[in-house]
Amino acid sequence: MPETSNYKTKRRVIISGSTSGLGKEIALGLAKRGWTVAGFGQTKNKVKALAAELGEKHHIFQANVSCDDSIASAAKQIIEQFGPPHLLINNAAIMNSPAPLWEVSAKEFDEMSAVNINGVANMIRHFVPSMIRNGNGIIVNLSSGWGRSTSPNVAPYCATKWAIEGMSSALAQELPNGMACIALNPGIINTEMLRKCWAEGASAYQNPKEWAKMAIPLIERINTGDNGKQMTVT
Repeated sequence: MPETSNYKTKRRVIISGSTSGLGKEIALGLAKRGWTVAGFGQTKNKVKALAAELGEKHHIFQANVSCDDSIASAAKQIIEQFGPPHLLINNAAIMNSPAPLWEVSAKEFDEMSAVNINGVANMIRHFVPSMIRNGNGIIVNLSSGWGRSTSPNVAPYCATKWAIEGMSSALAQELPNGMACIALNPGIINTEMLRKCWAEGASAYQNPKEWAKMAIPLIERINTGDNGKQMTVT
């Protein structure tokens, strides 16, 4: 692993789903606060746009979190170039088209599980070992109010976010001292995902940029004493 003059002091964050919505605002906000950002997105144009906006000190990769090989390759490059992350934010997720559960196709359900559940596991599998070897690190798994409650027509999404809550709690019990994993409910934000469910009703809520002003200081305050907690941005 390469050493540089500021390697041991620079704060490094990895963010999945970093090219739009909450992930993008987290990436931009943490970069402004001095973090070195490495992130993932699936859409080539969005990856290029965020990379240009962040600048050369940061790196945004085109990768598919639901593909273990894709994340393995990107993680190897990131860890070799930047070192293990101090903060791993698993944000990437998709929403089902609102419908009763029996009307959701197997294809749509499987795609959602692959991104929302397997994608988080893939990120953990390929980044957390380096954090353990480094002796520290915080893992933030983005959950949802629908990971702690339910509503009709979003059963697949609820199922994936309840899974994230359970995965986070179990992982917290497995981590060594000096590390922490928390499940973070971001609250209700006017994102593309919410508009998919609520249409114009989503506009009554804050946008991602406004949300990030509250969320980023909270994320930066998370420490080992918070291991295993369910947290909410309020």
